Amino acid sequence: MARSVLPFAVIVGLLAILPGCGFFGWQQRPAWRDAAEKECLARKAVRASAYVQPSREISGPGICGLTRPLKVTGLTGGTVAFNTQTVLGCPVTEALETWLEAVVQPAALARFGQPVTQIDSMGSYNCRPINNARGAKLSEHSFGNALDIGGFHLADGRKIVVAGGWTRGEEQEKAFLREAHAGACEHFTTVLGPGSNALHYDHFHVDLAMHGATSTGPRRYCRPIIKDIKPAPRRDNLPDPPMIEPELEIARAKMRGGQTLAQAAAQAQPQQRTLTMASLTNSGGGYGRSPQGFGGLGLGAPPQMLRAPDARGGMLRDDGAFVPPGEIGD
Repeated sequence: MARSVLPFAVIVGLLAILPGCGFFGWQQRPAWRDAAEKECLARKAVRASAYVQPSREISGPGICGLTRPLKVTGLTGGTVAFNTQTVLGCPVTEALETWLEAVVQPAALARFGQPVTQIDSMGSYNCRPINNARGAKLSEHSFGNALDIGGFHLADGRKIVVAGGWTRGEEQEKAFLREAHAGACEHFTTVLGPGSNALHYDHFHVDLAMHGATSTGPRRYCRPIIKDIKPAPRRDNLPDPPMIEPELEIARAKMRGGQTLAQAAAQAQPQQRTLTMASLTNSGGGYGRSPQGFGGLGLGAPPQMLRAPDARGGMLRDDGAFVPPGEIGD
């Protein structure tokens, strides 16, 4: 009896293990993976270069692999290198470049005054189950759709390592790593780092797994959730800019009756010109005494006329020039 039970138990065990590894012929790679690769390449989101080289299709074992894999040694035109050659798909390569430009480089410049020049990869394509756990689903690494990041190098040679920098690094190192992690959650659908589980204490895992859709976009899984990030240090001794420009603030300042200064000035200007015209028509010299203005021609107030007579007996034009009594300036 024991002899008949043992082979049966072995078969059951193999049936439980092998499907997770994708070794049965009836499994097929999800269609969305090939579609995502084709769409990314059709848009030319990632272009072939000295740092990004198309490679032959990877097929198997099982459903592992990529239709159009890329061998990547650098990102963003080679300005950011990898410590080793990585094998990635087009979609995740595009997401890495976008994340670098939108999150990582601005954070590095703000906190260290230096750009990132290298990423230390701890793993790209690898046909294996999640966390290398036997019987688990296949990892996104199995499709070239994930990258493990162990650290960053700055232009001045400084190295920011996830393993030590996350908990024991200097203040700005810790803040930079948290900012990079939190920002990655906007560009990848899965982001894992120190604190998410025991296996990610020394690296970030980023991928573009399909977790489903929501009304605002793809469902994302990011752990740990970063709440507070210390602001970047000041890089100069200049004062902060005012919240409102002084001229705008003055113009909007309220006067009596609820008027602004700008409204009061606009309302007063026609009255000032009327007073000026009246004073001219009543004086001995000038444009004439006709109430129609300008020598009775109905032309209105003369150009560059000011608001009120000057204390010296003459007039001040709009441009501030003094006009002696009985003379008209132009």
